[in-house]
Amino acid sequence: MSVNNIDCIFSKFQNTLDSEQELREVIRNICREGDHISREIMSILQIIHHDSAGIGKACLRSRELFAQAKEKYQVLKETVPPTGYYKYHDHWRGMTQRYSHLAALTVWLEKGFLVSHETVAQILGISAVEQKEGFHLDIEDYLVGLLMLCSELSRLAVNAVTQGDHSRPLQISKFVMELNAGFRLLNLKNDHLRKRFDALKYDVKKIEEVVYDLSIRGLLPRVDPEAEAPSSDN
Repeated sequence: MSVNNIDCIFSKFQNTLDSEQELREVIRNICREGDHISREIMSILQIIHHDSAGIGKACLRSRELFAQAKEKYQVLKETVPPTGYYKYHDHWRGMTQRYSHLAALTVWLEKGFLVSHETVAQILGISAVEQKEGFHLDIEDYLVGLLMLCSELSRLAVNAVTQGDHSRPLQISKFVMELNAGFRLLNLKNDHLRKRFDALKYDVKKIEEVVYDLSIRGLLPRVDPEAEAPSSDN
């Protein structure tokens, strides 16, 4: 093979690498904008830890921002090649996990039940069905979002007591216990997901300690079984 042929081959390689780098930069910029929205939602929802009266308004504002996030995912869908989902997945994995967490938190605050994988996908405007080709909500990203939710709720259990809300920790305890039982049914092979799940036991312990403390102080409200919210939105 002549030197000219080798130069031609490697010149094509360089063109391919340059095109891919340009695409990655476009994807990074889209994700950067989408991530900014997710952090704004996160900031708004922090009100739950110090002002329970403002939760309804915060959830409403979060819904408005989710609509903006949906637009960013639409741009991502149009930008990422149909066969390139897993090739570029790392760029939006963390962002999607945060959105799954925030969607789950918003729905729980509004309704008191677990948001489904399908509903989160609908909120983000992407497919819930895993596809070999095309943009979708990866199940593992959704599950990591739920584990992030548990950590947020364990913190809320403590802060609710300081706000004088003694019923919230009991509600959180029941919900997180059910989630914990659900996760134990899974055979988790993803290292990141498994490490997240391993941390769940500390969230459960923290919530149990809050409920126990309220119990021995006689501060737990009586629960009407018929008034309990359902645990799923199926």
